[in-house]
Amino acid sequence: DKILPFWLNNAIDYENGGIFTCLDRQGNIYGREKSVWFQGRALWVLSKAYNTIDKNENYLRAAKCIYDFLPVCEDVDGRMYFTVTAEGRGLQKRRYYFAETFAAIGCAEYYKATGDDSAFCNAEKYFDIAYKCYTGEIANAPKFNKEHYRMKGLSPVMIMLATAQVMQTMRCDVKEKYAAIAECFLREILEGGFLTEKALLESVNLEGQAVDSPNGRIVSPGHSMEAAWFIMAQGLLMNDQNVIETGKHIIDITLPLGWDNKHGGIISFTDINGQPPVQLEWDMKLWGPQCETMIAAAMAYKLFGDEKYNELYKTLTKYCEQFFVDEEFCEWYGYLHYDNTPSTTLKGNIFKGPFHIPRMYIIMALLEETGSMAAFLN
Repeated sequence: DKILPFWLNNAIDYENGGIFTCLDRQGNIYGREKSVWFQGRALWVLSKAYNTIDKNENYLRAAKCIYDFLPVCEDVDGRMYFTVTAEGRGLQKRRYYFAETFAAIGCAEYYKATGDDSAFCNAEKYFDIAYKCYTGEIANAPKFNKEHYRMKGLSPVMIMLATAQVMQTMRCDVKEKYAAIAECFLREILEGGFLTEKALLESVNLEGQAVDSPNGRIVSPGHSMEAAWFIMAQGLLMNDQNVIETGKHIIDITLPLGWDNKHGGIISFTDINGQPPVQLEWDMKLWGPQCETMIAAAMAYKLFGDEKYNELYKTLTKYCEQFFVDEEFCEWYGYLHYDNTPSTTLKGNIFKGPFHIPRMYIIMALLEETGSMAAFLN
């Protein structure tokens, strides 16, 4: 009632196509460059809300506006830009292939909403590009000198796992294909060195060993919580209790690292050995980690019945309602200082838009209604 209308009323660009995400506190557009990540993300959210919550034609109309804009965001090589102008002219292109993963899940969910075969084909196209980027079949300029920096990151594996989970729900004839791919990414998270006794690390070396360096010691509690519920979801899809238990275990080892005992909330980064984190925003409270922790806690409570997860969910819900939710103009603030005062009152930028928050509310609604994740995962 308060999140999607904020974006539907202020951000959908019916003139040029797509969605703006640079919105101020009141919902005014303060920047007309468009995040390509959020074309796919918003397409997924609106389609998912239509498919699972409410057959609201406004959701579908906005989704079509965004879906039709996706091809405009592609470069001549088929890769997607990171940011484009309001009209869709390329501004910035990054080595990461997350824009393609989000476009894939957006098209997949839009296909389920409409039955449009072109959306099915585009979902597979974007996934294929992302997968080839991940495997190296499509070359990307390295961020670091590979000769001297031999590290691999958790984020690409997480996103590919979540994307493959969505892809396997499209049609019966592709379910096994994407389920097998999802399991490979799951095994990489669990067995590729990222998961240690203390934490789920953001980076390890190519041999799967922890590296005693500033980057090697970093943990992102929000990513870890997000990975935890991705893993539990994959365990449900595979009917593998051990995998589900491992997801719960990641919640248990992450919470002490991420929870701010003084002011509440989940911090952004921490060093596993307590040394200075390299990220200057390490102690800030961002919207995403709170949402991912709430999802993980609610899932764990439904799956295991342990009251501590329900208490975590209720505590974090109260915290977010007090500090993140803007009762006057709707939506959430995105960035809080360590003491929970807003760093900025913006409601959206290139990285914050209608994804983490509405995804969390969709999952919470379905969990409340059905008592399980089945409606979300199918």
